[in-house]
Amino acid sequence: MKLTISDEAVKWYESEMGISPSRGVRFLGKVYGKSPIHDGFSLAVEVFEPNDPLLIQYHDDIPFFIEKADEWFFEGHDLAIEFDEKKQEPVYHYLKDGNDYSFSTKN
Repeated sequence: MKLTISDEAVKWYESEMGISPSRGVRFLGKVYGKSPIHDGFSLAVEVFEPNDPLLIQYHDDIPFFIEKADEWFFEGHDLAIEFDEKKQEPVYHYLKDGNDYSFSTKN
């Protein structure tokens, strides 16, 4: 499992979420909603301090991470985050076995 984030997406998180080196961006699954990989569960994003990260990427000293407790949601998928200039928001790609299950909040 890998986590990658484009520079444009990092800039969006920095401007929209008030993150800092001590409190970064956590990606996790939440009850309710729908995602390309789970019915009844959707991706959540929150400002949080890493506690027990499974994956962590630093950009401008800010952590972007998935906690070990949230591994179940991603089920071996890589998470790649890009920025959609037209929609002005991040796009989330769940990648597994050469397949791309993309999702944006306005899908």
